[in-house]
Amino acid sequence: MIICDTHCDVLYTRVFHPEETPVVTPENMKKGGISLQTCTLFAGAGGVEKHPYEAGMREYREFERLVKEEGWQQVFSPLDARDGEVREMLSMEGGEILEGRVDRVDEFYQYGVRMIALTWNRENEIGHPAKSGSQEGIKRAGWEILKRMAELNIAADTSHLNEAGFWDLIHHHSQPPMASHSCVRSICDHFRNLRDDQIRAMIDCGGWIGINFYPAFLSNDGVADAKLICDHIDYICQMGGEKHVGFGSDFDGIEMTPSDVRTPAEVPNIISELRRRGYSENAIADIAGLNFIEYYRRLGWKQQ
Repeated sequence: MIICDTHCDVLYTRVFHPEETPVVTPENMKKGGISLQTCTLFAGAGGVEKHPYEAGMREYREFERLVKEEGWQQVFSPLDARDGEVREMLSMEGGEILEGRVDRVDEFYQYGVRMIALTWNRENEIGHPAKSGSQEGIKRAGWEILKRMAELNIAADTSHLNEAGFWDLIHHHSQPPMASHSCVRSICDHFRNLRDDQIRAMIDCGGWIGINFYPAFLSNDGVADAKLICDHIDYICQMGGEKHVGFGSDFDGIEMTPSDVRTPAEVPNIISELRRRGYSENAIADIAGLNFIEYYRRLGWKQQ
């Protein structure tokens, strides 16, 4: 079974918090059967003023080192995921890394970035974060960046983006967006989570949603386990999104984890819970990874 995880912060942890022991390791990924681990280049918490491009490049150089010296296996398309092999792909979290420059989209495409979360928790040249409460949409420079992203089939990631920006993408972007690490707001009322109308819009336009494993996004009391992760998955499936949902763990970017999904090695606990709920093997395979791959086919990616 191909298992894809669309968000982790292992590169940021390794570069900026070397005192911490990351949970995204080759050993844990192999034990959990992870086929494709998306590793983000995180702009950091400082926003546009704190040299986000330099932060992103430090993380990219660490990724290069992991590939060259420690055997990490980079892929440049989700379609290159393989059952039984652990492979890694790059993303970006916080479009301020681009510093408003369209040519930076091409630069990071060459590095292998295949999705860009347009904001983190601070306003940047592209748009506004959900945390801000802003009612403003995508900025002019943001549309130029999004146009180039679409030309290169780079996914526009709405996780952290405000609702006005989200609806701008739904109504005006030429490609269906995705949410790499977000949950269901009807289950857990957090500003980072998606409302029902947003989920329906994602389904209708051919988008994709990766359920975040952060307990604060899964549960109003901040306590979570594999069953609660599956509650969020099941909610989207019951809305007709069984082909539009998967995993976006946020490992190494969260200070708490579900009690029985603490590392990639324990992702099979989610698979087991889906089986317990009566999901077919085909449906489980879709949720575990094939839905994510099919989303990229909708963006225009083809098998090489």
